[in-house]
Amino acid sequence: MKKGLTRGFVTAGIALFAVAALAACGSKTSDTKSESKTIDDLKISFVPSRNPDDIAIATKPMASLLKDELKKQGYTVKKVDVTVGTNYEAVGEALASGAADVGYGVPGSTFALYKDDVNVILTATRAGLSKDSSQAKDWNDGKATEKTSKQATSYRSILVTGPSEKGQALAKKVNAGEKLTWNDLKDANWGLSSTTSAAGYVYPSLWLNENVKHTVTDLTHSVTIDSYGSGLARLASGQIDVLPMYADARSDYAKAWTTTYGQKESIWAETNVIGVTPAIYNDGILVSKQSKVMTSDFQKALKAAVKEMAKTEDGKKILAVYSHEGYKDAKESDYKSEFAAEKLLQKNAK
Repeated sequence: MKKGLTRGFVTAGIALFAVAALAACGSKTSDTKSESKTIDDLKISFVPSRNPDDIAIATKPMASLLKDELKKQGYTVKKVDVTVGTNYEAVGEALASGAADVGYGVPGSTFALYKDDVNVILTATRAGLSKDSSQAKDWNDGKATEKTSKQATSYRSILVTGPSEKGQALAKKVNAGEKLTWNDLKDANWGLSSTTSAAGYVYPSLWLNENVKHTVTDLTHSVTIDSYGSGLARLASGQIDVLPMYADARSDYAKAWTTTYGQKESIWAETNVIGVTPAIYNDGILVSKQSKVMTSDFQKALKAAVKEMAKTEDGKKILAVYSHEGYKDAKESDYKSEFAAEKLLQKNAK
């Protein structure tokens, strides 16, 4: 457990899971090998970066699909429990305590907080985007941000304003080529994700620190959102003026903007980008160091199974909820910039 940190709660009802019974100590028979390749219960927790209900529905078929792929790797898994964490920290806490074996779609900032208790085994690859400029006004041409055929291992966070009077005033200044000041930003109503969200909290804080010498902890008008979907609903209604999000979030919610959220104009017409962060390394798949099933051999099998699953049509449908298109092997050093970012954020919070 991390000292000095208040971690999020873990979803009620998650229990420490049982592992397959080991044969008598010292036995070298083929029966022992067979038993060691059997997992009674594998618990996977997804982070709620999208609407939790959407994630739960999309990932429901994963249990049988992953069991099939693990079988090909020589492992029999009797049960796969797939759950969605109540927030990012809940997934990190579940991994740290051993209440979850695998964390799925975990951002680097959450990994940074729990790195002593977890290992990263895979990093997601996503389609690159048609817009990737570090200049905010370059995103405000009224055209949709579209996916490209190029695979990317990083993405940006963008600070987006909505149709509120304050949001439009901030956007007007940025689109005129003017630099925003702390006085411009501090009175705006902000929607922030949980404190370990890379795109919704950590990197926007770094952007504020770099551009106006403040961080999100200095914002006095902010609310915590539980998902980008609910955040965009608040942005559309004018409840908040600024919402940091991952760079293609507007594409993911473009339809909802004019249907569910009831807006007359498109999301591209009614929103603007006022800030763009440096690149963030993609979400990872983490495994718990406290898990009794996560042996070195099983981690190798899991990596292979997940990568193979991602190649199947059914697997692609599951992964689409996070916009993941594939996976590559990962190591802790891949996330060194995320660790540095989290360290700076913690320092500024003191």
